[in-house]
Amino acid sequence: MEKGRILLATTSFQPQRWRELLSAEREVVLEPDGASDPSITYAVVWKQRPNLLASLPNLRVIFSIGAGVDHIFADPGRPDVPVVKVVADNLTQYMTEYVVWRVLDHHRQGVLFRAQQQKKAWRDPPQRPASDISVGIMGLGTLGRAAAKVLLSLGFAINGWSRTERPMPGVSTYAGDAGLIPFLNATDILVVLLPLTPRTQGIVNYSLLKELRRRNGLGGAVLINAGRGRLQKDADILRALEDGTLKEASLDVFEVEPLPKTSRLWGHPKIFITPHSAATSDPAHLAPIMLRQMDAYERGEALENLVDLKAGY
Repeated sequence: MEKGRILLATTSFQPQRWRELLSAEREVVLEPDGASDPSITYAVVWKQRPNLLASLPNLRVIFSIGAGVDHIFADPGRPDVPVVKVVADNLTQYMTEYVVWRVLDHHRQGVLFRAQQQKKAWRDPPQRPASDISVGIMGLGTLGRAAAKVLLSLGFAINGWSRTERPMPGVSTYAGDAGLIPFLNATDILVVLLPLTPRTQGIVNYSLLKELRRRNGLGGAVLINAGRGRLQKDADILRALEDGTLKEASLDVFEVEPLPKTSRLWGHPKIFITPHSAATSDPAHLAPIMLRQMDAYERGEALENLVDLKAGY
């Protein structure tokens, strides 16, 4: 099979580096030659323009530049072809580092110590061992399981929740609607790593946060969201922080991105903000993985890391 041509389509960042790496082995274009360009076999995309892919007759596979694929499923003109999500060791490592960093910062009272530093206050508050703290991970896919493994090695008690049963050694796992409330009731620090689907949009709301365990060594429940911004309701997080439902939060993603300068989240003393940078898609690592997949597909081999088109992740 002749090597297929790649359409590189993104509206969120400059594509030059991606184009440079992909074009080392294949012809890459940034625009189709007409709406029904027959020369395009693969699309490498991130928040592409709606309907851009709709009428490409020879499109065989769509590759997502990022770990999320909700931008692909939001496209009303998405063609019925396989969708491949990014799974790379360095992406998993970045996310694990972020989750462990934020869990440890909340556990070791980073907010309190930073406030004390501003006041030049020399106080040594009580510190509970990690074994007293339950970290609950919503989403036990590749990223969630990698983070859970490291947190287990540090001595934390780990809970995991997913839509379907995902057993993992050392982790107390919960599944489906029936398992959600028991999972939350047993969790002190909630880490959200879910995909964004119609079922998960807005799931991190006030009602969910109210179910977190608050009588624990942390002095209150904590939220960490490094999944997708539209999983959460920003206003509900603020409400939960203001009435004590939440003690603190670390947020890497938001309902609207970039986070508007007018957002109250920016100045809240109990919120730690990062600009959707928990796990950056590095083209130097990800482009070769995509090219290998294309080569394998053309040899008749099965694609890896396929998205379930019905489930949307």
